[in-house]
Amino acid sequence: MRHRKAGRKLGRDASHRRAMLRNMVTSLFRHEEIATTHAKAKTARPIAEKMITLAKRGDLHARRQALSYIMDKSVAHTLFDEIKDRFQDRQGGYVRILQIGPRKGDNAPLAIMKLVTEGKGPAKASKKPGKGKKKSPEKAPEKKAVPQEKELKDSQQKGETT
Repeated sequence: MRHRKAGRKLGRDASHRRAMLRNMVTSLFRHEEIATTHAKAKTARPIAEKMITLAKRGDLHARRQALSYIMDKSVAHTLFDEIKDRFQDRQGGYVRILQIGPRKGDNAPLAIMKLVTEGKGPAKASKKPGKGKKKSPEKAPEKKAVPQEKELKDSQQKGETT
């Protein structure tokens, strides 16, 4: 039984899994988009978001914590100097996972992990316009008096000429 055993093993032992996730997070910050399997992406997303949260904190201890996990020092500096500014007003949801279909060789479900580009908050945009908002009662279009007056004038002119 797997009671209280959280996390995915991903078919690897602990050290291999840790090294793989460190490499994936480093590559994500270097290229801002990586393609991997869906299970690996779901496992790496919380780690990447924690690194961005550390970068937003920005103090020396946070920088050292991020450097202990990220494999490349220059990528960590990029994270703390450039990437954190993009997410300063956002409170979570920094990484998006998009499914792209099965892999040709073994039919494994593939996904693209990418950093979110817009700097809006984590509120999800609704697909339907106006969803969640109360609709204001629509006013009936007002009848225009101008065409009626024009018709009356036209009929009066026709009556006078005949």
